Amino acid sequence: MEARYFKHSLQFKRPSGTSRGILINKYSWFIEFTENDKKGVGECSLLSGLSYDDTPGFENQLALLCSAINQRTPLPDLQQWPAIRMGYEMALLDLAQDQPFELYPSDFSNGKDCIPINGLVWMGTFDYMSQQIKSLLEKGFDCIKLKIGAIHFEEELALLTQIRKEFDAKEVKLRVDANGAFAPGDALEKLKRLSDFDLHSIEQPIAANQWQAMRYLSEKSPLPIALDEELIGRFSEEECLTLLDVIQPAFIILKPSLLGGFRASSQWIQWAERQGIGWWVTSALESNVGLNAIAQWTYQQEYKGHQGLGTGSLFTNNFESPLVIKKGCLWVDNLISWNKLK
Repeated sequence: MEARYFKHSLQFKRPSGTSRGILINKYSWFIEFTENDKKGVGECSLLSGLSYDDTPGFENQLALLCSAINQRTPLPDLQQWPAIRMGYEMALLDLAQDQPFELYPSDFSNGKDCIPINGLVWMGTFDYMSQQIKSLLEKGFDCIKLKIGAIHFEEELALLTQIRKEFDAKEVKLRVDANGAFAPGDALEKLKRLSDFDLHSIEQPIAANQWQAMRYLSEKSPLPIALDEELIGRFSEEECLTLLDVIQPAFIILKPSLLGGFRASSQWIQWAERQGIGWWVTSALESNVGLNAIAQWTYQQEYKGHQGLGTGSLFTNNFESPLVIKKGCLWVDNLISWNKLK
């Protein structure tokens, strides 16, 4: 087996806001394995300021991995490199299958079934967020996720009021994601006010690594809390189990590129389910290559709720793929071909 890697900068169609700043572009590295005239491709996706392995040594570690494969020497330790572990696992899965980009054959990959997804509303002005909400509802989404924490809290409540005046919780499920924007001191009061809108959940109300404060919120909040950033950089089983036991969240959010791949994400599911904790899967701004693999793996998990897999249409220079969104669901349309990678 021969290995190589290359880098690709994904450009956002419109600058996208989070509580950590404005995103204009993001980088992904791709590992390509070749063996007996077959190829397997995996994506190593980094989110600046969030990925555990977003460090200056990332590309060097990727080069070491490819060099070790090509020279038939022992592989470098990838424990501390979750994005590379994800790309490596993805490339091997792709190489092992008969059809390119079909890592987990199923009714989903064959275009016979779909995955319900939430529509994502990016942070911005009140008018911009309101426009996004209207557009998603017109497209048939029945689950909407709003990123909050960037504009005035009262304006965010007004947006939720606007939705609930027209749609109740049975018609449109609402999730919010604070990305750790709330201060521990006033977070509970904000959670109480948000709960008036019959929300499904809130992701990461306060910043990660405040376990006792997060446990307090999980105990007292009338709104179910989901952990997201809190899971990043946890590698030992002992630490992961302790985290879940201490905080006892209602949900965890699985982003395979940030957690170290599908095996690592499957382990989190097992740990969570043993403690009665719910979960769902979210992409982390991968290209369509990574999104396709994550969607196929997600379908195999047989979770019937809404996943966070609608980010493929955000970029101007994404790879053309069979992934399409219809009425709030992700489908594979195999009449559409993949275009060539580099």
